[in-house]
Amino acid sequence: MTKRTSAKYKIDRRMGENIWGRAKSPFNTRSYGPGEHGQRRKSKVSDFGIQLRAKQKLKGYYGDVTEKQFRATYEEAVRLRGDTSENMIGLLERRLDAVVYRSKFVPTVFAARQFVNHGHIKVNGKRVNIPSYRVKEGDVIEVREKSKQLPLVLEAIGSPERDLPDYLDVDHNKMTATYVRIPQLMDVPYPVTMEPNLVVEFYSR
Repeated sequence: MTKRTSAKYKIDRRMGENIWGRAKSPFNTRSYGPGEHGQRRKSKVSDFGIQLRAKQKLKGYYGDVTEKQFRATYEEAVRLRGDTSENMIGLLERRLDAVVYRSKFVPTVFAARQFVNHGHIKVNGKRVNIPSYRVKEGDVIEVREKSKQLPLVLEAIGSPERDLPDYLDVDHNKMTATYVRIPQLMDVPYPVTMEPNLVVEFYSR
């Protein structure tokens, strides 16, 4: 299980954006960085700084995955045909924890990672406890029978905070989600602007 190295709302404030679009984010009331120097006047950011920020924001959005995992995703995206930045988004959205989060089975991407890790999810009828597991088109993801009435799950399903993307076919009555297709950047319901092209520039320097 990947360890989160910083509090999720500090990620919001460090990025200067409410990157998950959550009503509880302290960025809504404190739109400056964390720590004693958070309110300092911001200096002009270099091209490298802009690229680094784009990388940190995208990496943080998916649960602050490790640098090793994130770079490996980029390197795989380079090897695939087509646009590298679009490939990268497609690979990130195929992570099992991302699919569980997108399906609204849990309230946050951090909860999704823990939910998968604790064995609450099955893929095509088999239990999978690896958050970074890569789903394929046509795969059926479901919440285990014993886990369907967990308060965490019921809260997430009843929340109006997020919409379901059209590349997933979700049935909340059965607690299942079918991965219909690999999305492009424009299909992914990010609450803030993500710039994977800058991430590609950062790694290809």
